[in-house]
Amino acid sequence: DSSCPTFYIDTQKILRGTEHRTTCMIRNIPNKYTQAMLRSLIDETHGGLYDFLYLRMDFKNRCNVGYAFINFIDPRDIVSFAERIRGKRWARFNSEKVADLTFARIQGKACLIEKFRRSRVMMEPPSFRPVTFHSSGPKRGQEEAFPLP
Repeated sequence: DSSCPTFYIDTQKILRGTEHRTTCMIRNIPNKYTQAMLRSLIDETHGGLYDFLYLRMDFKNRCNVGYAFINFIDPRDIVSFAERIRGKRWARFNSEKVADLTFARIQGKACLIEKFRRSRVMMEPPSFRPVTFHSSGPKRGQEEAFPLP
Protein backbone atom coordinates (compact mmCIF):
# COMPACT_ATOMS: atom_id res chain seq x y z
CA ASP A 1 0.00 0.00 0.00
CA SER A 2 1.63 3.24 -1.14
CA SER A 3 -0.13 5.28 1.58
CA CYS A 4 1.70 3.31 4.27
CA PRO A 5 5.18 4.71 5.03
CA THR A 6 7.93 2.21 4.44
CA PHE A 7 11.03 1.93 6.57
CA TYR A 8 13.13 0.53 3.71
CA ILE A 9 15.81 2.98 2.58
CA ASP A 10 15.59 3.48 -1.18
CA THR A 11 18.88 5.24 -1.94
CA GLN A 12 17.69 6.19 -5.43
CA LYS A 13 14.80 8.21 -3.93
CA ILE A 14 17.29 10.02 -1.69
CA LEU A 15 19.57 10.78 -4.65
CA ARG A 16 16.59 12.03 -6.70
CA GLY A 17 15.60 14.31 -3.81
CA THR A 18 12.19 12.68 -3.33
CA GLU A 19 13.08 11.17 0.08
CA HIS A 20 13.83 13.62 2.89
CA ARG A 21 13.85 11.49 6.04
CA THR A 22 17.05 11.73 8.08
CA THR A 23 16.69 9.35 11.03
CA CYS A 24 17.76 5.75 10.64
CA MET A 25 17.79 2.63 12.73
CA ILE A 26 21.03 0.65 12.61
CA ARG A 27 20.01 -2.97 13.17
CA ASN A 28 21.62 -6.28 14.14
CA ILE A 29 24.39 -4.71 16.22
CA PRO A 30 26.36 -7.29 18.23
CA ASN A 31 25.32 -7.01 21.89
CA LYS A 32 28.87 -6.38 23.14
CA TYR A 33 29.20 -3.12 21.17
CA THR A 34 29.17 0.02 23.31
CA GLN A 35 27.96 3.40 22.12
CA ALA A 36 31.61 4.57 22.06
CA MET A 37 32.57 1.65 19.79
CA LEU A 38 29.64 2.31 17.47
CA ARG A 39 30.44 6.03 17.36
CA SER A 40 34.08 5.29 16.55
CA LEU A 41 33.02 3.00 13.68
CA ILE A 42 30.61 5.61 12.28
CA ASP A 43 33.17 8.42 12.65
CA GLU A 44 35.70 6.55 10.48
CA THR A 45 33.72 7.68 7.44
CA HIS A 46 30.76 9.77 8.62
CA GLY A 47 32.05 11.92 11.49
CA GLY A 48 30.35 15.33 11.57
CA LEU A 49 27.52 14.15 9.31
CA TYR A 50 25.05 13.23 12.07
CA ASP A 51 23.63 15.11 15.05
CA PHE A 52 22.03 12.39 17.18
CA LEU A 53 23.14 8.89 18.19
CA TYR A 54 21.59 6.44 20.62
CA LEU A 55 22.49 2.79 21.08
CA ARG A 56 19.58 1.24 22.98
CA MET A 57 20.80 -0.55 26.10
CA ASP A 58 19.52 -3.28 28.41
CA PHE A 59 20.36 -1.59 31.72
CA LYS A 60 20.10 -4.76 33.79
CA ASN A 61 22.42 -6.83 31.60
CA ARG A 62 24.64 -3.84 30.69
CA CYS A 63 24.68 -4.66 26.98
CA ASN A 64 22.94 -3.23 23.93
CA VAL A 65 19.72 -4.71 22.55
CA GLY A 66 20.91 -4.81 18.94
CA TYR A 67 19.83 -1.51 17.43
CA ALA A 68 20.68 2.19 17.46
CA PHE A 69 19.19 5.42 16.16
CA ILE A 70 21.21 7.92 14.15
CA ASN A 71 20.02 11.20 12.65
CA PHE A 72 21.92 12.45 9.63
CA ILE A 73 22.07 16.20 9.06
CA ASP A 74 21.66 15.74 5.29
CA PRO A 75 19.66 12.76 3.97
CA ARG A 76 22.16 12.30 1.10
CA ASP A 77 24.76 11.09 3.62
CA ILE A 78 22.53 8.10 4.35
CA VAL A 79 23.38 6.75 0.88
CA SER A 80 27.10 6.26 1.52
CA PHE A 81 26.45 5.04 5.06
CA ALA A 82 23.95 2.44 3.81
CA GLU A 83 26.47 1.31 1.16
CA ARG A 84 29.11 0.99 3.87
CA ILE A 85 27.21 -1.11 6.42
CA ARG A 86 24.11 -2.71 4.89
CA GLY A 87 24.57 -6.43 4.39
CA LYS A 88 28.04 -6.44 5.98
CA ARG A 89 29.22 -8.39 9.00
CA TRP A 90 30.49 -6.50 12.04
CA ALA A 91 34.27 -6.33 12.40
CA ARG A 92 34.44 -6.85 16.15
CA PHE A 93 33.64 -9.85 18.35
CA ASN A 94 33.60 -12.39 15.49
CA SER A 95 29.85 -11.90 15.21
CA GLU A 96 27.67 -13.64 12.63
CA LYS A 97 25.24 -10.70 12.69
CA VAL A 98 24.76 -8.78 9.44
CA ALA A 99 24.18 -5.04 9.69
CA ASP A 100 21.01 -3.49 8.32
CA LEU A 101 19.81 0.08 8.02
CA THR A 102 16.19 1.23 7.86
CA PHE A 103 14.36 4.48 8.43
CA ALA A 104 13.22 5.03 12.01
CA ARG A 105 9.62 5.65 13.02
CA ILE A 106 10.51 8.87 14.87
CA GLN A 107 12.14 11.36 12.50
CA GLY A 108 14.41 14.34 13.15
CA LYS A 109 16.70 15.52 15.91
CA ALA A 110 14.03 17.66 17.61
CA CYS A 111 11.54 14.77 17.79
CA LEU A 112 14.22 12.38 19.08
CA ILE A 113 15.26 14.85 21.79
CA GLU A 114 11.60 15.28 22.76
CA LYS A 115 11.16 11.51 23.03
CA PHE A 116 14.22 10.92 25.20
CA ARG A 117 14.59 14.06 27.36
CA ARG A 118 11.93 12.90 29.85
CA SER A 119 12.85 9.23 29.53
CA ARG A 120 14.16 7.04 32.31
CA VAL A 121 17.30 6.55 30.18
CA MET A 122 18.44 10.05 31.18
CA MET A 123 18.93 8.76 34.74
CA GLU A 124 21.33 6.06 33.53
CA PRO A 125 25.13 6.53 33.28
CA PRO A 126 26.15 8.94 30.48
CA SER A 127 27.51 6.10 28.30
CA PHE A 128 23.97 4.67 28.12
CA ARG A 129 22.23 7.92 27.16
CA PRO A 130 21.52 9.42 23.73
CA VAL A 131 24.13 11.88 22.48
CA THR A 132 23.49 15.04 20.46
CA PHE A 133 25.95 16.96 18.31
CA HIS A 134 25.99 20.44 16.84
CA SER A 135 24.19 20.35 13.47
CA SER A 136 25.84 23.40 11.88
CA GLY A 137 28.40 26.15 12.28
CA PRO A 138 32.02 25.86 13.41
CA LYS A 139 31.13 23.27 16.07
CA ARG A 140 29.31 20.96 13.63
CA GLY A 141 29.84 17.36 14.66
CA GLN A 142 31.06 18.22 18.15
CA GLU A 143 29.10 16.82 21.08
CA GLU A 144 26.65 19.21 22.73
CA ALA A 145 24.82 19.00 26.06
CA PHE A 146 21.60 17.00 25.79
CA PRO A 147 18.68 19.42 26.38
CA LEU A 148 17.11 18.98 29.81
CA PRO A 149 13.36 18.49 30.27
